Order: sequence, then C-alpha cells, then structure tokens
Amino acid sequence: MRRIYMDHAGTTPMRKEVLEAMLPYFTEKFGNASTVYSYGREAKAAIEEAREKVAHLVGADPREIFFTSGGTESDNWALRGIAHANKDRGNHIITTSIEHHAVLHTCEDLEKEGFKLTYLPVDKYGLVKVEDVINAITDETILVSIMHANNEIGTIEPISEIGQALKKLDKKVYFHTDAVQTVGKIPVKVDELGVDLLSISAHKIYGPKGVGALYIRKGTKIKPFMTGGAQENKRRAGTENVPGIVGLGKAAELAEQELEAQYKKLSHLRDKLINGIMEKIPHVILNGHPTQRLPHNVNLCFEYIEGESLLLNLDMKGICASSGSACTSGSLEPSHVLLAIGLPHEIAHGSLRLTLGRDNTEEDVDYVLEVLPGIVEKLRQMSPLFPKEGR
Repeated sequence: MRRIYMDHAGTTPMRKEVLEAMLPYFTEKFGNASTVYSYGREAKAAIEEAREKVAHLVGADPREIFFTSGGTESDNWALRGIAHANKDRGNHIITTSIEHHAVLHTCEDLEKEGFKLTYLPVDKYGLVKVEDVINAITDETILVSIMHANNEIGTIEPISEIGQALKKLDKKVYFHTDAVQTVGKIPVKVDELGVDLLSISAHKIYGPKGVGALYIRKGTKIKPFMTGGAQENKRRAGTENVPGIVGLGKAAELAEQELEAQYKKLSHLRDKLINGIMEKIPHVILNGHPTQRLPHNVNLCFEYIEGESLLLNLDMKGICASSGSACTSGSLEPSHVLLAIGLPHEIAHGSLRLTLGRDNTEEDVDYVLEVLPGIVEKLRQMSPLFPKEGR
C-alpha cells in the first residue's frame, strides 16, 4: 500500500546527512565537552560549530544561542527565567489564547505563584492585534510571549510589528516568541522580529528529537533553567547532548541552504491541496489565515464528521495526518485553538491537519485528493447529524 506522511508539524524524519554528522559523536568522538583533554576539546569544538550554524540561521550572535532538550524546555525557560529574574520590576505577563501548551501550562503555573497573566484573544484567522498587545501593557508588565506561527492552523503572527511597538515603550518589556514551527520554514531573523528570546526545536527541521535551543539576546536578565555545572555559560547545567547538538547544527545548516526552494515548493503543494479539497468536498472550512500562513500547513474542518474517524480512515489508505497538535492527541477535548477562532465544538471536532514536507510530491497530493472525498462521503452517510438536504 502506498504510504504518505503529511504530519511534518508533528515531527519530521531525520535526514541522512544529519544522522551521518551525529554518528561519530556516539562512538569514537565520545568525549565530555567539559574536559580539557583531546576527546573533550573535540566535543567542545563540535558544539561551538553547531552553535554558529544555529545562530546564523536566525541572525544571532553564537554567544546568544543556548542548547536545550527541545522546544518545550526553551518555552519553559523563557517564561520562568524572565518571570523569576524580573519579579522585582513587575509581575504581569501577556500571551495569547492560542499558544502551544508548553507556554500556556507554564503561564498557569506562574499564575499559581502570584504572577498576573493576560491571555489576548485572536480574530477568526488566528491573528492577534498589535494594538491589543500594546493596550494590555501595564506598569507591572515584564514579558510578552507570542508564538511566531500557530502549530495547528499555521497562521503567522505580526511579530515584527509587535517587536517594533514594544521598543517604543518607556519601559523594558521582554519579548519572547515560540518559533518552533517557523525556524527553517520561513525567514526568521531575531533583529527583524525584535525579539529578546526565541525557541527552536531540532526535530521540526529534520533533526533529532530531544534537542533544541533558546536564543537569549545579550543583556537579557534571566534565571538559569537548571543549576549544577558551568555548561552553557552557567545558564543551563548538565552534560551536553553532543550528538544531538551536532544534529541540530547540521539540520539548521541544511534548512538555511534550502529554505527558499522548499518555501516555493511547499507553498505550491499547499495551495493545490487546499484548492482541490475545497473544490471536491462540500461543507469544508479552511482554518487559519488564507495567505498569511505557513507554506506547509493545511488545516480544515469537515462538518458532520469526527476528526478521529477521518484520521483512522486516512491511515487505512496509507495517509498519515493529524487532527491538530501532536502534543494533545488522545484528548477528547476540541482544540483550544479552533475554539479561540470562534468555531463551535461540533465543528472543531471535525478538524484535519495536513502538513507537508520536503519529500512530498505532486503525486502525494493527487492521491490525497483522490481518496479523501470518498472517505468524507462515507463518514457523513453514517452520521446522524448530516442533514438530508446536504446528502
């Protein structure tokens, strides 16, 4: 049976070039980077080379890149680190209602510690308004955290505009963005965005799982995430994951080299998929912004059917997709993102996310367009909610 993978927002297959770069650091180049002899120096040099590659991808100074265990740790560190280091200046944090749970659950924890949170709404496309961010600023505000692009519906937020507006304030308000879904997919440069902190994950760009990075602008007042050794300039203790870091560096290098070509290819396939589904299947809603969206993201709601049933039927046809965030799969609750953009529960339950990757082809898209209408029709015929006039 033909197998097609279209869940690249969940994770990406690691590239062979990345694996080949990592392999020596599991075996013959196994040194602890904190040691002074040759094995250690070899590992340390590899870490610094990876740091330069990641920094170059996002337009940062290598000294501003700190390796973590992934995007969730980076988000946790950014929020907790800024909150705890700056609580003498204020206790107010601003975010949005559609952030990844790595941000939202951390915010909930900070609320329990006494911090005040403002969760900004978004419009029907998932966009936050710049003026809403600025109007929410108080004398107590110390941090704004808004994702660069939403992991479910693919809407790209006006981060540069927000960054410029925050710089005009009389007081310093740190600005963090979760860029896990955008780094390596669209141009991401920290100065152009005007951010102080930016989260990165390796396995979203064909690198290994279990490694990521946090960009921290020079001069930012932030608490270490973990204490212990002096690794990562005393800001993130623990023996470095050298193979993983090397893999992230290689993935970042390749992503930067191929970014423009992949953007063009994936945008074309995305539009073909969206247009084909909307033409072939009635009662379908496109979620997210029609144009201001990630080049590989297709998110739709099919009325009168359950997303889980749709996923199982697609899987039987060899198509791997998701109904939303991989981090909340298994939950019976509808997506908080789809509810935030105004969809009712019954429609939000019928969501499908197809996220394309570098190995997808025109033939893959044609196959999805060939089998999906029949699956939707079959499920709707089984649904007691499907109106007779719609049959």
